[in-house]
Order: sequence, then C-alpha cells, then structure tokens
Amino acid sequence: MTEENKTGKASTKAKNKYNAANYDRLYPVVPKGQKAVYEAAAKAAGMSLNDFVVTALDEKIERDKQKEQEG
Repeated sequence: MTEENKTGKASTKAKNKYNAANYDRLYPVVPKGQKAVYEAAAKAAGMSLNDFVVTALDEKIERDKQKEQEG
C-alpha cells in the first residue's frame, strides 16, 4: 500500500467521523426531474444544492414565524 492510499483512507475516515459528530443528514425525495430544477436554481444563486435547500428551509421557517406573530 502506498503512502497516498494510507493518507487518503485516513483522511476520509477522519472527515466521516467529523461529519457524523457535527451534522445531521436529511434524505429528501423529490419527483423525477425536480432535482435538476433545484440544482439549476442553486447554481444560478451561486450556491451548492445543499446550501440552497438549507437556506430555503430556514427562510420558510422564518416566514412562518412572522405570520404567527402577525396573526
């Protein structure tokens, strides 16, 4: 095994451990073809698909909170 392979596997293992400790995972399922629409919108906004989805969720929650406060 080369040094590069050892480093690659160790690095991947460390990243996976960090991500498991610091992030929750979501697995949204969307209708066929809709993923491409979301990816294009994210790209147009200069964002990753993940950042786009998280931002959209956060904005929806904030709008709902504001509606509750107004109503």
